Amino acid sequence: MLKNLWSDESGVILSAEIVLVGTILVLGMIVGLVELQCAVVGELSDLGDAFGNLDQSYETSTITSRKSSGGNGVKASTSGARYNDKPDECDCNAIIVCAKNRGEKRI
Repeated sequence: MLKNLWSDESGVILSAEIVLVGTILVLGMIVGLVELQCAVVGELSDLGDAFGNLDQSYETSTITSRKSSGGNGVKASTSGARYNDKPDECDCNAIIVCAKNRGEKRI
């Protein structure tokens, strides 16, 4: 019985085909996942650039409230405030990964 089992070649071709097809599928999936990763990183880089381009500068003017009844006195006063947003070092960088010879900077 063991000799018959050892010399039986039924299914050998089928298992070799399955291994070949499985290998091709895994390699194709790896390539697809790399392209997906590049697309996601590119979109997240665009989103980061959009956030980096937001200007958060603001300015408020001085407000003064005067007494209404008699006199020229000041009831309350606030001085103005100002903040000037300067670009950060990392704002609007090029794509971090997957730069494909388009002059983009790799980090």
